[in-house]
Amino acid sequence: MALARSRRSDGPFNYWPGFVDALSTLVLSIVFLLSVFLVVQFFLSQEVTGKDKALEALNARIAQLTEMLSLEKLGKLSLDDQVSQLKAGLVSAESERDRLKGLYEGLANAGNDAQGKASELTKALDSEKSVSARALAQIEVLNQQISALRRQLAALEEALNASEKRDKESQSRIADLGSRLNVALAQRVQELSRYRSEFFGRLRAILGNRPDIRIVGDRFVFQSEVFFDTGQATLLPEGRAELDTLATALIELDKKIPAEIAWVLRVDGHTDIRPVTGINFKSNWDLSAARAISVVQYLVSLGVPAQRLVAAGFGEFQPLDTGNTEEAYKRNRRIELKLTER
Repeated sequence: MALARSRRSDGPFNYWPGFVDALSTLVLSIVFLLSVFLVVQFFLSQEVTGKDKALEALNARIAQLTEMLSLEKLGKLSLDDQVSQLKAGLVSAESERDRLKGLYEGLANAGNDAQGKASELTKALDSEKSVSARALAQIEVLNQQISALRRQLAALEEALNASEKRDKESQSRIADLGSRLNVALAQRVQELSRYRSEFFGRLRAILGNRPDIRIVGDRFVFQSEVFFDTGQATLLPEGRAELDTLATALIELDKKIPAEIAWVLRVDGHTDIRPVTGINFKSNWDLSAARAISVVQYLVSLGVPAQRLVAAGFGEFQPLDTGNTEEAYKRNRRIELKLTER
């Protein structure tokens, strides 16, 4: 400062030293303020760190207190349940006390009545003794009746054994009769087979080797054209002639076959798969059945017993040839004769 004043006195006024002094003062003030700020900042950070730790401790304490509060609530609920149970037990004990009190009073009254009843029981005992004597007599009678029932039961068992023995004998006789019946049936079947063979041989000899009449298994197969026009069920004259020879053979066969053999000649009508035309028949079934019935009725008119004849219509449902040719249709339009059992 003295240097500055000396300089001002020596020459013209110089502002620079004063400016430097002011600037230095300002820098020192700023440095001081920064130092103070840093110190305050340090203490504040320490304070904030301490408060965070305290806050964490408080949160932990709050959590602990919350857990303790939950446990206290559970304990309170348990205590409430126990109090309720104790109240219920108290009510039950009071009711039991009242019941026992009533029983005690009843027993006291019963004790008073017991003496009166004792005399009554004594009188009743004397009466029971007299009744016991009568009961003993009745028991003796019942014993005698039981003995009689046992004798009857023994007789029934003996009769049951005899009945079982007779039943076994009857079963053995039934088995023997069954075997005899089977043998007899087999003999009848053999006899029928023999007559069937004879009938087949007779018809084969009568009919000859005609192409429109075939033997398929145990059946004679006649083409429908031998007996009927297309779509008709009225017998043709040449068909009637064939049936005349057949009726003669059947009548002779009926005389030979024993009456106890239940044989029949089944006449089966068959058509092809083409639908019928016209108004006479609704379906092939109707046509086949009508043709079989016409054959049966004509045989009956010739003297063949009606009980020995059966008419059946199969329509187009039993073909011999499944083809769709005219030859297949012709093979399937047929009348079959089969000698069989009823």
